[in-house]
Amino acid sequence: MEENPSHAEMLTSMTGGMVTPTREFTGSDRLHSNGKPKNGFRDALRKIPNFRNSLSVILSLSLPPLIVWVATIYNQPLVWIFSILGMGIAQNRLFIIHHEAAHRLLFSNRKINDMVGIRFIGWLAFGSGSHGYRIGHLRHHRDEFGPEEPDFILYSFYPISKSSMRRKLLRDLSGISAFRILRPRFERLNESRHLRLTISFLFGQLTIAALFWFFSNLTMYFFFWILPWTCVYQLLNRVRAISEHGGMTQSADRRETTHYVRQNRLAKFFIVPFNVGYHLAHHVDMLVPYKNLPLLDKALIEDGYVSSDHIWLNYRSLWKALVTKN
Repeated sequence: MEENPSHAEMLTSMTGGMVTPTREFTGSDRLHSNGKPKNGFRDALRKIPNFRNSLSVILSLSLPPLIVWVATIYNQPLVWIFSILGMGIAQNRLFIIHHEAAHRLLFSNRKINDMVGIRFIGWLAFGSGSHGYRIGHLRHHRDEFGPEEPDFILYSFYPISKSSMRRKLLRDLSGISAFRILRPRFERLNESRHLRLTISFLFGQLTIAALFWFFSNLTMYFFFWILPWTCVYQLLNRVRAISEHGGMTQSADRRETTHYVRQNRLAKFFIVPFNVGYHLAHHVDMLVPYKNLPLLDKALIEDGYVSSDHIWLNYRSLWKALVTKN
């Protein structure tokens, strides 16, 4: 009977296919040898912009009703298609806001941060309003690809074949990935805590369904909320995730755990809103709010922590490298 492979064996056989050898970085006036910002530079970067983040929250929460309104007013199939795509993008934005709150970077007041970003947005956007995502995500940051990495499989085995990538994307677009994500929500209901979280999740979706019913009808809820999350959002989430860590490996050097992709406006709009695409900077110092990540990113480049060997010029070039010709 075969034993389960050890974590070290899994690292060797499943990760590291996209890692680029790194050059030693000894630090600079602004950065430590691990890339983390120093002293006054660090303090300036970690300042949370409460007002700007308030506007981001308002805008992100306004997009879903705006999309539904457009789909209702312009009652045409082509508009419906673009509305479904737009809602998936809006749901992705809500998730990234939730991600910012999980790092306690949405608002400097922790109670407001948790109430708005975790309990409210995290609740409505197909969550339970609990701190489960925050806890799991911090494990990811403490040790990418480590024994407690929640998304180890998601990032593993790259580069993969075209047929394998095709199957993954079809699972996302067909709703299979969404089903696999939701299925555990309805298991272990004999456990009181799990039952409570499932009830909270269902109540959140019933609340959104009630809003659709009050302002329009329940059919709109399924077409313009459930369907976008089931298909469009799942695709965006996978594409973003593998662009962040696909094929990398466990290391104390974040350049070996996280991709560096040069940002552009299209990518920021469709896939990586709120500067989440500055992902190496985010992993170098996860206490820097999204507004200031471009400043840290610039320092990482200028001071030599990131060299040209590590830079993907755009997402398309990275995606091509993540897929082999076979």
